[in-house]
Amino acid sequence: MRILAIADEESKALWDFYIPDRVKDVDVIVACGDLRAEYLEFLVTMTGIPLLYVPGNHDAKYLKNPPEGCICIDGKVHTVNGVRFLGFGGSMKYSEGPYMHTEKEMTGKVRKAKNQIIKNGGFDILITHAPCKGYGDLDDLAHRGFNCFNELLYRIEPPLMFHGHVHNTYQNRRFVREMRHPSGTVIVNCVDKYYYDFNEAEVKKMTRSETSKKLRGAFNPIFGSKVSERSTTGRGIL
Repeated sequence: MRILAIADEESKALWDFYIPDRVKDVDVIVACGDLRAEYLEFLVTMTGIPLLYVPGNHDAKYLKNPPEGCICIDGKVHTVNGVRFLGFGGSMKYSEGPYMHTEKEMTGKVRKAKNQIIKNGGFDILITHAPCKGYGDLDDLAHRGFNCFNELLYRIEPPLMFHGHVHNTYQNRRFVREMRHPSGTVIVNCVDKYYYDFNEAEVKKMTRSETSKKLRGAFNPIFGSKVSERSTTGRGIL
């Protein structure tokens, strides 16, 4: 499966200078937030390719005018060609806004999705706006990642995660396009655009019972503190 992942900055190559060859062989587009609705609508209209998205912290306009023809997967599992995508939008709360969350609030969102994860026997690709804490995030509150995403990766061990929020244009700051999480998940920062060939042989669907067992007791403060100790000790750059 060829994935076109986008986030944060509208790509001139995909909008101003769009040509069909730029999406040749792409099976699905995933948008990781902070992109104008018009841009997503343009892509889904011109390409006819399924477009899945989560909102970024600057996407309050989506509440009144969500991108038409696109599929919001915030807090949901959605399957494309047998590959299961799970999404969580928003960033760490540093101001007021509908898509800014404390760690506790995001943990609650993930906890609410447990039944969907169990029903689908897990998921294959995690789509978020903000990164995991310690993996692709920054030290300031606005760009700090969520620890509950670490727990999700440790418990389910999906092959792949896409996020945005941390721009490659930031001066004197860390930017890593791909890294590997200790769970084995490949984490990709897809700011602007990024093409990724996902090996569908990595799809490993569990039974509901197996998934339920992996998520037993998940997303509570006690486990979260343990994740914090081991999730930020190293940065697994590929």
